[in-house]
Amino acid sequence: MSSLFNDYQPGKFFDEVFSAPGAARAHYEGLLSSVGNLTPGDYSTLQKAVDAAFLRMGVTFTVYGDDQGTERIFPFDLMPRIIPQREWERVEAGLTQRITALNLFLNDIYHGQKILNDKAVPEELVLSASHYRPEFKGVKVPHGIYIHICGTDLVRDDKGEYFVLEDNGRCPSGASYMLENRHAMKRAFPGLLQSLPVRPVDAYGTMLRETLAHLAPKGVLEPTIVVLTPGIYNSAYFEHCYLAKQMGVPIVEGRDLIMRNDRVFMRTTKGLEQVHVIYRRIDDDFLDPLVFRKDSLLGVPGIINSYRKGHVALANSIGTGVADDKAVYALVPKMIEYYLDQEPILPNVQTFLGIKKKECAYILENLDKLVVKAVNESGGYGMLMGPSASKKERADFAERIKANPRNYIAQPVLQLSRHPVFVDDHFEGRHIDLRPYVLYGDRVRVVPGGLTRVALKKGSLVVNSSQGGGSKDTWVLWNDE
Repeated sequence: MSSLFNDYQPGKFFDEVFSAPGAARAHYEGLLSSVGNLTPGDYSTLQKAVDAAFLRMGVTFTVYGDDQGTERIFPFDLMPRIIPQREWERVEAGLTQRITALNLFLNDIYHGQKILNDKAVPEELVLSASHYRPEFKGVKVPHGIYIHICGTDLVRDDKGEYFVLEDNGRCPSGASYMLENRHAMKRAFPGLLQSLPVRPVDAYGTMLRETLAHLAPKGVLEPTIVVLTPGIYNSAYFEHCYLAKQMGVPIVEGRDLIMRNDRVFMRTTKGLEQVHVIYRRIDDDFLDPLVFRKDSLLGVPGIINSYRKGHVALANSIGTGVADDKAVYALVPKMIEYYLDQEPILPNVQTFLGIKKKECAYILENLDKLVVKAVNESGGYGMLMGPSASKKERADFAERIKANPRNYIAQPVLQLSRHPVFVDDHFEGRHIDLRPYVLYGDRVRVVPGGLTRVALKKGSLVVNSSQGGGSKDTWVLWNDE
């Protein structure tokens, strides 16, 4: 085994690499033998070279309201996370099952609402979701698909079991970092990926374009596809540009698009060109000031009417945010049972709903043991880590829950799995999660890998980049060796 790991301690958590001190899991042996001759100095030099490359290439994200500056290089740890084939097959099957059920649910609640009429899930909880769009009830969407791009966050507990932490079905981010992480590994360890049975992720741009092209209006064989961005000040602007380049399509802002006869056109140097499919990275509220927020300058007046008439397709569809609601997330196992007559392959984390009186009482009585989350916040915001919070923080959060119980859910603190991370001149364990990317066009496709996010702060369970997190490359193997 590499001397780099001589002093590494897996600890009491499930460690992705070592089953015990010095005992590597079988699917990591090839990697560890390949890096075994590196000294800490060699490894540090490689890590610094990758960091410098990220800086030169502008692989960044934005943190709002930070007095240290908004633009940050996305932290990357060179030690990859490896998932063997058999493990991945279960993950892939579970994600396919989940996005299928979520799309059936969205199609149902915007049409017949059978699941609500049958009282399989609480009507009040679904219809009170802030991103439920009642004005789109009865609107047909291409092929009945609402979520075309999904990033579902997975965690592993102290026994190594996978759980779904949340779904991201509006504008899931991070795919660009997944691709750049792989490129970084190829530069740092040329030939290593070819010597190991690692499945590629480079086709994501092609897969994404094919998924979007599938949504084109009937009769359009070569659709014009664009990425719609809020602009350079958005936290994920790097990704918007990156994915547009990967697909070979234009990136546009709302001001670049105009309406003519209920159709969307893009201004070009050669004149107006009709747009058939829009990969939007703008929330519903800002898409069309004639329908949603009247003060929005980011969208296109009239675009919703064009969408209703089938002249332009949007990915993801209007109204998908109801499935992102963390309280609605708790209902997904019931959706799977209701629509597919199956047991969930990937279970949810146990979730207590503030909207239910008994569960709300339990939350308030056990704030010191739970993680409490606002149902529509992301990026690690609007969250209370009960065990590490002060009495005042818990008291303040209790008042927020009492004032608006529908807005909060709570979950037990999972002892998330850990992975070695290079710190100074040695490796230490840090908690991780996984965001695989699922595409739903003519079929469901799961990219063999995803974004492994890392809580770089020692002892932290929060992996979000805005809260000090970073990422790793994720290697899915062709076989279990």
